[in-house]
This record gives sequence, C-alpha cells and structure tokens, in this order.
Amino acid sequence: MTDYMNEQLIALQTAVAHLEDNVDRLDKVIAKQDQQLQNMQRQLQLMYAHLDNKSEQGIAPFDLLADRPPHY
Repeated sequence: MTDYMNEQLIALQTAVAHLEDNVDRLDKVIAKQDQQLQNMQRQLQLMYAHLDNKSEQGIAPFDLLADRPPHY
C-alpha cells in the first residue's frame, strides 16, 4: 500500500471513530429524554387523578369573579 492510501485509511478510521462516538452520545441523550418524558407523563396522570378526586369530592372549581376581594 502506498503512503497516500494509508493516510486515507487512517482518515476514514478516524472519521468512523468520531461518528461512533457521536452515535453513542446521542443514544445516551435520547435514553435520558425518554426517561424524563415517561416521568412527566406519570406526573400528569397523577395530577389528573388528583383533580378528578377533587371534583368528585364536591369542591367547586376556581371562579375569578366569585373570589374578588370585597373592595371591588
């Protein structure tokens, strides 16, 4: 093999190594975001369940006009 081909091979191997590193880092980011999304979905489900329980207990919804201070 000539020196030129060796240099090209080394450049290609370097580029592939960088791409593999980028793919690994992106995979970690996606896994972390997926976990965060699942946590937020669970929190939303809990909030909706909590709100449903409050409405079943007969608690009136917030009414801005009904809750005005007396000086209005």
